[in-house]
Amino acid sequence: MQTLSTTHLSRLLGAGLLLLSATSVYADSSCETVKMADPGWSDIAATNAITGFLLSGMGYKPEIATLAVPIIYGGLKDSQMDVFMGNWMPAQQGFYDKFVANGDVVQLAKNLEGTEFTLAVPDYVWDAGVRDFADLNKFADKFGKKVYGIGSGAPANLSLHEIIKKNDFDLGQWKLVESSEQAMLAEVSRAVKRKRFVTFLGWTPHPMNVQLKMHYLKGGEKYFGDTGSVYTLTRKGYAQACPNVGKLLTNLSFTQEMENSIMAEVADKKVSNEEAAKAWIKANPAVLDKWLDGVKTVDGEDALASVKAKL
Repeated sequence: MQTLSTTHLSRLLGAGLLLLSATSVYADSSCETVKMADPGWSDIAATNAITGFLLSGMGYKPEIATLAVPIIYGGLKDSQMDVFMGNWMPAQQGFYDKFVANGDVVQLAKNLEGTEFTLAVPDYVWDAGVRDFADLNKFADKFGKKVYGIGSGAPANLSLHEIIKKNDFDLGQWKLVESSEQAMLAEVSRAVKRKRFVTFLGWTPHPMNVQLKMHYLKGGEKYFGDTGSVYTLTRKGYAQACPNVGKLLTNLSFTQEMENSIMAEVADKKVSNEEAAKAWIKANPAVLDKWLDGVKTVDGEDALASVKAKL
């Protein structure tokens, strides 16, 4: 009788330890809140919304902080942030070299490919003969010797500063106007209405490619590359400490059509990124099979069923 009781007790203890171990993988308090970074870009707002919807459906608590790109990288290095979906390459090569190459920040997965990110002009400027970086200074007076960029500290802005500093393309006397993405595009829209010459940072995916008749300039490949990719970054050791979230982030990949559709919904119908992302997923539920393959809820249940129940 004593032997049976000891055996029974050992089994109970063993089962309890297994349950505790399994629960800790998914319900670790340090993993339940996922700190995500947003540089104020429409495309990252869309991918953050997708990721946030999935995490919420799995029982996690996504927290999104809007920060300048240099602060995001510093936050990842110092473990103040967990995830950044917007590592545009090669535009962010300098930040890659400083933070990722030495292991302070981890490049976890590619989430988008076939991107463009360089200077652009409206169609009437293109038709006037501005098709290359080298053409800009030929029309310096018409441009007012100004290039319109995005937020201060953004990698693309740093490249433009370097171009001006080195007097590449004879742009040494030009000025970079830095502002938010929204303010830059508002200035471009005003210029287009008046058929005024303007050059600005453009990228795809983004609704600007539909809203504006625009062309990307050639010649800046040394600074911006030709076409590129976007990667998901995490703080060092995050995927090991939070393997379930790490698996989701590794699975997540997007298409330009997907992102453009969500961003256009936000821009045209004035809905939130969260509403647009949910609507797109509801209309395209097959993507969940790949995204949630091998992924559990925070409590260790089937993530696919849980997320679909939120649609």
